[in-house]
Amino acid sequence: MTKRTFFLVHPEARRNAAKFCLEGPEGWMVVGSEPVKKRAQEEKYHAMIDDIAKHVEHIGRKWDADDMKRILIDEFADEMRMAGTPLHHDGRVIPSFDGRRIVQLGIQSRDFYVKEAAQFIEYLFAFGAQHGVNFREN
Repeated sequence: MTKRTFFLVHPEARRNAAKFCLEGPEGWMVVGSEPVKKRAQEEKYHAMIDDIAKHVEHIGRKWDADDMKRILIDEFADEMRMAGTPLHHDGRVIPSFDGRRIVQLGIQSRDFYVKEAAQFIEYLFAFGAQHGVNFREN
């Protein structure tokens, strides 16, 4: 047995998880967490970010999708903080060693939980509506 995952979505799944905890191999560990984002969510928000990058300017220029993703995730994280529901892996902003730049640490979409990815997609829809973005059907 290499790995067991239990999704606690019904009573039988809970019983199986409890049984595994009682009868599982000696020395194993049990970790509980929210499920991480789904591939379909990732594909959706990447397509939306690409659409936004093609249509929205920031500080007088358009940015490629990777840069726009960082900008949007930072804005989303700030919105979540202000709403009192910060991301579970919230970021930090610190000065560079030489003090001439600001460095963003910590926030990665790959670490989103399912719920956070869903909230990010909703945020992108709202952002796109405010900026006149017509999203492709994906």
